[in-house]
Amino acid sequence: MSSIAGKTRSIEPAGESTGLFASPGKRSVILCLLLVTATLVLYNPVIRHPFVNFDDDRYIVNNPHVQAGLSWHTIAWAFTSTEQANWHPLTWLSHALDCQLFHLNPAGHHYTNVLLHAVNAVFLFLLLQWTTGSTWRSMMVAALFALHPINVESVAWISERKNVLSMLFFLLALWSYGWYAGKPGVGRYLTVGLLFACGLMAKPMVITFPFVLLLWDYWPLRRMFPEHDAISSASANQAPALQPAPQSLFWLVLEKLPLLALSAGSALITMKAQREGGAVRSIMEYSFSVRLANAAVSYASYVGKAFWPWPLAPLYPHPGDSLPKWQIAAAALFLFVVTAWVVAARRQRYLAVGWFWFLGTLVPMIGLVQVGAAAMADRYAYLPYVGLFAMVCWGVAEWAEKKHVSARWLAIPSFAALLALAVVTQRQLHYWSDNVTLWSHALQVTKPNFVAEDNLGGALILLGKFDEAMPHFEAAVQINPWDPVGNLNLATHEQQAGNLSQAVELYLKVVRMTPDATLRANAFSNLGAAYRSLGDPRRAEASYEAALRLAPSNAHACIGLGLLALKAGDYSSAASLFSRAMAVQPTDVGYLLLAQALRQGGRPSEAQAAYQQAQRISPDLSEAQKAADRMLGE
Repeated sequence: MSSIAGKTRSIEPAGESTGLFASPGKRSVILCLLLVTATLVLYNPVIRHPFVNFDDDRYIVNNPHVQAGLSWHTIAWAFTSTEQANWHPLTWLSHALDCQLFHLNPAGHHYTNVLLHAVNAVFLFLLLQWTTGSTWRSMMVAALFALHPINVESVAWISERKNVLSMLFFLLALWSYGWYAGKPGVGRYLTVGLLFACGLMAKPMVITFPFVLLLWDYWPLRRMFPEHDAISSASANQAPALQPAPQSLFWLVLEKLPLLALSAGSALITMKAQREGGAVRSIMEYSFSVRLANAAVSYASYVGKAFWPWPLAPLYPHPGDSLPKWQIAAAALFLFVVTAWVVAARRQRYLAVGWFWFLGTLVPMIGLVQVGAAAMADRYAYLPYVGLFAMVCWGVAEWAEKKHVSARWLAIPSFAALLALAVVTQRQLHYWSDNVTLWSHALQVTKPNFVAEDNLGGALILLGKFDEAMPHFEAAVQINPWDPVGNLNLATHEQQAGNLSQAVELYLKVVRMTPDATLRANAFSNLGAAYRSLGDPRRAEASYEAALRLAPSNAHACIGLGLLALKAGDYSSAASLFSRAMAVQPTDVGYLLLAQALRQGGRPSEAQAAYQQAQRISPDLSEAQKAADRMLGE
């Protein structure tokens, strides 16, 4: 087969033009529609799911910047904020757009994720088909990507918008790179760089993109070492539409340097954001040997979950140094053997590319730089699994060719595998149907798990089941005595029970133990309320001000300072603070307090307007008035 440098031509794979699929263009359209339909039907239940109490509150429900919709203020905030220990402005803007379109109706937010996932599956299929010339293998990779249950977390969890969005830009950048490789030019290269930058601004997990391009040069583009072998037997009857001219290894590396500079810049910004947000764990907490051991076992676990995706959970607790030595050795041996095998199988280039795609794209999330308390996460497999899927699909197809297994017979087990994955995916989607179900399941399959205990307790509190929630916070603190969320909720329980001294002690413990700005702000705000109840206005004021320094939009702290100002007779300051709180979190009680401050400050018409606003939003104005009177009487 001849190769024409700088030109592309479409050659139809042999043996694939029959019946309904006789026309290549029509076949691709039909297969794309099948992918989209299967994805939308499978994930349709998520439109009935709520926001979950796992980052959705911080990303959307309690985030005033996002809820403001798309505005110049929101855009400026998105590009300058490192909130949630990340810099991902395009993700923030996508959430803001959803809020503008759907407000706080979770159905719209969920369906945006589903649509992005479906688009990603289609783009993956078309990209592989274009670069390899194989329709059915590309379709199978895309179908596995669309239906595999490991991806439920990335799609059903609204806060993981960053995953599906960054993948979209990653695929578009990869597509643009093929366009550039076919006919190199500055404009085409800049398009690659722009799309890559957009991917980084959605989520820095795509930081390994320049290294993926080197793999792409090796296969399927074959810009690297084209003289080493002819087209492998797996592709002997299939010619890709894209056949770029080969280049020297030196040039292939050199042309990636600007993209590597983008990766380096993103890495620096991400590390700064995560350190400021308190997400990065110290080497004292997790030694390098512990991280390396967990990385080896996690790699092996990811491979296992690709073939047996059960059980799955939103968080797998880090084992620390408790991993058995035999398990670490077995995982390391497995990784070494597979790596040696794919390197030795030089004619099957897809094996090396698929394996090193999997290993390489997981490096930022494998825990060598430990972020948070998780050993691994299902969402981290969203991009890396594409490599494993390609290995399997091309490998099985090559085996079938050698054994002269007909395409019809190969279609039966392929369809059965996809159907089985869809069934498991549907079951996994059920666990995301509400918070209690999600975290109860997580505890069943990952116990002991203090994060799941905390979140299950939080879910029960949202349902008003305080007595049922407290044992879960107690269990969380028993598992991890330095768990800030568990201690914060136990402190709140003590405060509500009137045990103010114990509550103060626990709040101070939370402030000392966590660098998380949101948790510290909540602890300081509650601490201010406890000091106010104890009759210590000086410490109460200092605590509220500390909360607002950490979180200027903390409505609770504004209310607390307003109550102190009202008691001191500073009605103007009180009204200003109550107004500030209502701009962030409008409540009937807050508007009644604002009306009281305005009335006492000699502003009756404004007081009447605030009172009417309380009437409009209150489900029970008399109960709200009682709550406001209690706060004023403290």
